[in-house]
Amino acid sequence: MNNQSIALLDTVIITVDLLEQQVLAGDLGTIVEVYDSPELAYEVEFVNPDGSTRALLTVHPELVRSLLATDVLTTRQISLTA
Repeated sequence: MNNQSIALLDTVIITVDLLEQQVLAGDLGTIVEVYDSPELAYEVEFVNPDGSTRALLTVHPELVRSLLATDVLTTRQISLTA
């Protein structure tokens, strides 16, 4: 997928599990910063339902994708004692 169209404040989907950060493939995040140097990367914020930040990660473009019209949004619970 071409991620050239991903921009600041876009909602994206992570495509891999990042277990230490309790972020799993399919989780939604928001692009809060775009880095061009030394290479393209995105700062992605993942939030809890109350709006608090669950994870704030810098990721390479191949780890996220834009939402598609055919995506189905779901929820899951995480352990608060991790």
